[in-house]
Amino acid sequence: MTSPQGRMRPQHPAEHRVVDLLATFALDARGGDIAPGLSLTGVSVASGDVQPGDVFIALDGAHAHGATYAAQAVAGGAVAVLTDERGEQIIADAPDIAGVPVLVAADPRALAGQVAAWAHDDPAAGFVTVGVTGTNGKTTTTYFVDAALRTAHAVTVVMGTVELRIGDEAIESPRTTVEAPVVHSILALAHERGATACTMEVSSHALALGRVRGLGFDVVGFTNLQRDHLDFHGDMQGYFHDKARLFAPGQARRGVVVVDDAWGGRLVAEAQIPVESVATHVGSSEGATADWAVTRAHIGLDGVGSTFTLRGPDGTEHEAMSPLPGLVNVSNAALAIVLAYRAGIGLQVAIDAVATAHAIPGRMERVVERGDGRPLGIVDYAHTPDALVLALEAVRPITPGRLILVFGSDGDRDTGKRPIMGQIAARLADVLVVTDENPRSEEPAVIRAEILAGVRAERPGLADVHEATSRTQAIHDAFELATDRDTIIITGKGHEPTQEVAGVFHRYNDRDVLRAADARRASQGLLA
Repeated sequence: MTSPQGRMRPQHPAEHRVVDLLATFALDARGGDIAPGLSLTGVSVASGDVQPGDVFIALDGAHAHGATYAAQAVAGGAVAVLTDERGEQIIADAPDIAGVPVLVAADPRALAGQVAAWAHDDPAAGFVTVGVTGTNGKTTTTYFVDAALRTAHAVTVVMGTVELRIGDEAIESPRTTVEAPVVHSILALAHERGATACTMEVSSHALALGRVRGLGFDVVGFTNLQRDHLDFHGDMQGYFHDKARLFAPGQARRGVVVVDDAWGGRLVAEAQIPVESVATHVGSSEGATADWAVTRAHIGLDGVGSTFTLRGPDGTEHEAMSPLPGLVNVSNAALAIVLAYRAGIGLQVAIDAVATAHAIPGRMERVVERGDGRPLGIVDYAHTPDALVLALEAVRPITPGRLILVFGSDGDRDTGKRPIMGQIAARLADVLVVTDENPRSEEPAVIRAEILAGVRAERPGLADVHEATSRTQAIHDAFELATDRDTIIITGKGHEPTQEVAGVFHRYNDRDVLRAADARRASQGLLA
């Protein structure tokens, strides 16, 4: 079955000949003969998303080679297969696709984005394109930038962790940055619908795996670099190296970098494209030398955003606002303003648009409001140690009572961060409910035990620490423990619409469960 993103194709696709694909990218033809009139109208790296007229790019994956699924792709209408030498050998042993042209390249993954851009006649050429990378804050910054771009562009595109959106039509996103053929097919469809601007989250995985190749960004931004994905990148040096790929000639024309951490300063020094620096920690040494700097900030309480002063390169100060609480969102707002400005939006227009941006799903999202016996209930995506610190520090000032945290940690990911998360939680929250996030193939109890080991380092007696084997039960437990002076913050999953357990994706969302817990308490007559 074709996935939702696989169906986001242009209504009137460009048409090219397979022989021209062969010549353009100097591919080696194997397998069946290529008829001069054989044409292609799309590209896919997922066999289940193939549509008639596609070239199927069979990549060597983490668990299996895509060539294993070539027969499924051909059955779906693929007119040719592009793969590597190993893939060609796999296909040679599959008689049910005999006669289909097989095109061989040394590194088809590196070509996927360029082939997709070529197949769709370079759809990004008519767009203003903004890319945002970093560990934390990509989603929030992307939505802030889109709010500014909408003031000048009637139809915009957003591609990121939460959704794939053209104008006001959106579908759930399967990952932070989709595969290159999907990126270009969405842009081709968006072009048909009159879109002229695109803002995209660009993950380190995407940069390492070439998902944004074939796309040149007008301006790119960097939020920060903190511990995450070390299971993939190996160490922080490898993580930084992959993030820095976005700031390279051909990938982007100019950059804007937050220099609040040492990694940002290093990126400014090493980037091979023109970059501007933004310092957002008031009074920091970086602020004295940065191109842009936050010179004053006032953190708002109880639903009121944070105001701040942004000094520009010419020394002029501008009053600005983030609609979300916490210093981290001052940083996100400042970066977004500069990105939008460098993408062609007037500076004051960008400032005003960011100040009034709509709530962002799963990012400091107030789901249940305090009052009538209810605690304040917030859902946030914080899933790294630094993000958890920032989230808890942001909600502490708006909590007259206890801060109740529901959290866990992902399976099949960096295991070293689990005890760190436990220590942070025990230090900064009052009541902890340790539960599951996305256990994936791991035993959930093992993950919880590693988190609790960190909790014990701070609270040997585990005072006010609870453990729940069900995330749903954890949220209900937190709600039962809370008074109207308390704040419940549920971290780790944010907007995510599913929970992955033992390889199975179950429909699940923290916001829905929090609302259900509130309704249940109300039905029992426990609210004032």
